Amino acid sequence: MTQPLSALTKSLLHAAKAAGADAADAMAVDATSVSVDVRGNALEQAERAEGIDIGLRVFVGKRVANVSASDTSQRTIDEMAARAVAMAQEAPEDPYAGLADPDQLARAYDAHTLELHDPAAEPTPAALQDDAARAEAAALAVKGISQVQSASAGYSEQSVWLAASNGFEGGYSRTSRGLSCVAIAGTGADMERDYDGDSRTFQSDLRDAGDIGKTAATRALQRIDARKPPTGTYPVLFDERISSTLIGHLLAAINGAAVARGASWLRNAMGQQVLPDTLSLIEDPHRPRASGSRPFDAEGLPTARRAIVEDGVLQGWTLDLANARKLGLDPTGNAARGVSSGPSPATWNTALTQGTQTRADLIAQMGTGLLVTSMIGSTINPNTGDYSRGAAGLWVENGEVTHAINECTIAGNLREMLRGVIPANDARTHLSRVVPSLLVTEMTLAGA
Repeated sequence: MTQPLSALTKSLLHAAKAAGADAADAMAVDATSVSVDVRGNALEQAERAEGIDIGLRVFVGKRVANVSASDTSQRTIDEMAARAVAMAQEAPEDPYAGLADPDQLARAYDAHTLELHDPAAEPTPAALQDDAARAEAAALAVKGISQVQSASAGYSEQSVWLAASNGFEGGYSRTSRGLSCVAIAGTGADMERDYDGDSRTFQSDLRDAGDIGKTAATRALQRIDARKPPTGTYPVLFDERISSTLIGHLLAAINGAAVARGASWLRNAMGQQVLPDTLSLIEDPHRPRASGSRPFDAEGLPTARRAIVEDGVLQGWTLDLANARKLGLDPTGNAARGVSSGPSPATWNTALTQGTQTRADLIAQMGTGLLVTSMIGSTINPNTGDYSRGAAGLWVENGEVTHAINECTIAGNLREMLRGVIPANDARTHLSRVVPSLLVTEMTLAGA
């Protein structure tokens, strides 16, 4: 009989102590996933994976080591502990390593209020296949769609339990249900493709399969007869599907690990303006049914709402314990880890202030420029914020979309780009990263 995750972590901690560890923390993860791909209204591929993984991190003085396994037998647990302690004894000292102090730990939390786990039964493979098939059929029903590259449906369930020798113990479960479709328009050398999809914690929140297929088809048709844009300086509107990547670069630059290394273009920007003064960027790890929600972080610290950027001004870094100690600051409850690695800083749910204008309003406002709907490749200088990416989308002339664009490069500097962004009001609020379409008033385009 499989042991409860709490019993596994307790066994890991006992074994670590017996092997000579001064302190330790342990993680156990029980995960199940199933995915189905449909092509030509027939099942193309079905996969199911399930298992329990365990991880142990031990401290011998200021030396640390991490080991993991997928075998939960007591023999393996004892071997893991002995090996981890031996590894730690040979590791270099890390003056910032160590568990949280007891008074830093999350003591009172209610994971149920976050609604991370759908109580509904796991969908059957037949139900997943039906969803994927309906998305494919809806895409193929749109005139001009020659084929569907893929239509996929999936489900996952994961339970996590964390325990440490400093007295912390806790866990939670989460589910995810997804559906996607990639449609192809045109034939031969003139084929273009685009996609749509949805991922939710609760099955009942998932968008209709027919809508996903139809939207993927409509987007693919918009990309037919694409041309290169003229080279020059133009406004660029980042569609809501990809605008979160801009905020992602900001979040990466305020990651405590990057700041501590000095490898961040925002390393000296604390207290400075990084966004327009009308915009704030808020992290909220307690939003119900959001994939970035959690009651505590991977070091047992409580999670809490915080302003990353307030009225355009950068308020602080994203910190786990070790990087907080390096920088002489308090941790922010943002440690993430897997069973095979130690903690590192990560952001949870974030939301950028939405604007008052629609995307159509911004298209009209930009006059002549590029609406970016997809990007490929990336050249980002982490020290300077210099930005260059391959892009495709739609050309705007005199405030109206005229034709599709591909094979172009957009370039600028993230510090300058973000300080002048203009947001639309079209962000999807159920996403973990809530970011509307963003207009950058001036970027360099390289095309024809």
